[in-house]
Amino acid sequence: MTHDFQWGNNRLSLFFHWDDDAPVSIGRITSDDVDMRIDDNLPLVEIMAAGFGHWIACERLVSTSIGAGMRYVSHHSDKSENGINSLHVRMENRTAGLQADVTYQLPTNQTTFRTFVTVTNIGNRPISLESVTSWVSLFGSTPGAQQDAGSWKLLHGAFAWLGENRWHSEKTEDLFPQLSQELTGNNPRNEYKAISTGTWSTGHQAPLAVLCNKSHTATWIFQVEHNGAWRWEVGDYTVDGYMALSGPTNEDHSWSKCLAPGQTFTSVPASVTLASSFQSAYDSLIAYRRTFGTHVAKDQYPLVVFNDYMNTINGDPTTEKLLPLIDSAAEVGAQVFCIDCGWYDDSGDWWPSVGEWKPSTTRFPGGFAEVIDAIVSRGMVPGLWMEPEVVGVRSPIAAALPNTAFFQRNGRRVVEQDRYLLDFRADKAREYMDSVVDRLIGEFGIGYFKFDYNVSPGAGTDNQADSLGDGLLGHNRAYCGWLDALHERYPNLILENCSSGGMREDFMQTSHFRVQSTSDQQDYRLYPPIAASSPMMTVPEQTANWAYPQASMSLEEIAFNLNTSMLGRLFISGFLNAMDEDQRNLIAQAVQTYKYHIQPIVSRAVPFWPMGLPGWTDKALALGLRYDQSALVTVWARNPAGEESNVVLSLPDFADSAVDIHTIFPTGERFAPWKILWDQNAAKLRLQAPERRFTSRTILVTRKEAQGQSRL
Repeated sequence: MTHDFQWGNNRLSLFFHWDDDAPVSIGRITSDDVDMRIDDNLPLVEIMAAGFGHWIACERLVSTSIGAGMRYVSHHSDKSENGINSLHVRMENRTAGLQADVTYQLPTNQTTFRTFVTVTNIGNRPISLESVTSWVSLFGSTPGAQQDAGSWKLLHGAFAWLGENRWHSEKTEDLFPQLSQELTGNNPRNEYKAISTGTWSTGHQAPLAVLCNKSHTATWIFQVEHNGAWRWEVGDYTVDGYMALSGPTNEDHSWSKCLAPGQTFTSVPASVTLASSFQSAYDSLIAYRRTFGTHVAKDQYPLVVFNDYMNTINGDPTTEKLLPLIDSAAEVGAQVFCIDCGWYDDSGDWWPSVGEWKPSTTRFPGGFAEVIDAIVSRGMVPGLWMEPEVVGVRSPIAAALPNTAFFQRNGRRVVEQDRYLLDFRADKAREYMDSVVDRLIGEFGIGYFKFDYNVSPGAGTDNQADSLGDGLLGHNRAYCGWLDALHERYPNLILENCSSGGMREDFMQTSHFRVQSTSDQQDYRLYPPIAASSPMMTVPEQTANWAYPQASMSLEEIAFNLNTSMLGRLFISGFLNAMDEDQRNLIAQAVQTYKYHIQPIVSRAVPFWPMGLPGWTDKALALGLRYDQSALVTVWARNPAGEESNVVLSLPDFADSAVDIHTIFPTGERFAPWKILWDQNAAKLRLQAPERRFTSRTILVTRKEAQGQSRL
């Protein structure tokens, strides 16, 4: 007998069904104007464990014998005080002795939901888990279309140090070759997968991906929410394509978790949205991030940050160098002044000696308080850089803390580039870092910390863990717990997440920080594609793209540089004190433009891409923010040959509307005007940049009642 039930909110519904001899599956999802039918069955959860493999040989997350053997037990729903609707579906596999509770969380009036699975050993002997999916589904089809694994496009992100957020689109028909597997009666064995290892969760690939069908009637966005090891995959399931998301696995991450009878394990979360278009799905994802990113939500007016590092002091701060920068930063309007690395160093070789986090006595002869007081006296919040998860091998803290406070393998501390790695599962590790933060806040009034992480421990730690991956997962979760406690003790403290730039941009990590550094890229000409694509992983109010103007630059180059940071959280470096009056005035103009036009609206604006997501070498690229009846768009023209650049921006929200168009930065007679023409019938804004090698403008577009073309 077939059974079914429905759950959701006013915008999204999930339809579940099962038979007495088959696991629970999702058979249909409706989301606003999308009706997605899923005509075949995949279990809600797939589990690998020692002694239980796949029911058909493969290396996929799906087709597991435990998943196929799951049977419905019960389901119930509830709603929290903050408007989160939850569904809990319980299944059991009596043969394996496992119970799976699948939880779905859906905010009111939203269409992105979170899902995770809690596995319980209900048998009478231990069982070793080797993978647990957080989300599994077939692609599905909309009315009038056939289920077809090859009829979609996959958008996925490549990451590298200095080259984050490079997004690529591929046809699934190219990923899934035609194999005539029907003749064998079996599904293909291969899959397209993205995998992260260690703690750089976005060191190589993004834990987020997008599926758009060819008919442009449906778009999935899915992401693994974990600041460590994860895996997602898509593949051909013959009747349709499938997607599966997971945290660490035995195959990829040396992860296993032994459950004694009665013990439980909860998978890492995943989140999923379904909409009729990419932009609609992305809009839903941004709303979801702002709902679950509770620390990000504190920044209604994100403060302008000056950081002394990038292409400036570069980790060698002294009183003599900092005081002129502090004055210059205040004069242009900065609201936070962050002293980056090196403030604790007396030796000149601080990399292997970090860990005490006490101010240098040689760099600041008048005392560190002299520098901090200068920041405060100029009306700015004082900030400091730290790496809270590492201790240098030459640091006195390396001997002061016990071995249990560090990552270990086979009884020895893990060492990476002269660093030991703190294990935040250990009370001693957390207590020590609590004492450091408390001391710096108590003694100096620090209101901003930049937390960096420049090494990765590899597979993990086997100390007090069932496996290397188990130890790593435990540390990652404990680190997030430590951050939560830090926010609770200091609710106004601003935390920045930096991991060699954007090496940890997963949502679990970014949701714990109010600021996200997007890259260590030092070439201002290469930064725009990173800046334009970074909202794929963040909300704009936390997105910190570096602007590092220099006295050697022309005014156009400085404006190009500053626009890279404009449509996010303005984040400035550079020797401002070495600049002439025109250069300083231009930086002050950028700050005032940000405070007037962007700061009040960025925390409710939604990013969009009027030229599509950029390629790494694109000569012209753009990023926009939509809000109310307006849009802000930054356009970069990169033309080393110095020729004119013709740019076309697609603005469908303003179709058939007359608009006012203003260039808001840079402005003034020193800047050649761009030719701008609005085609309201085609909803295209056509721009012509003058003959410059690197030039950029930020433009404000506002709907107006009068009809016709607007021209500037």
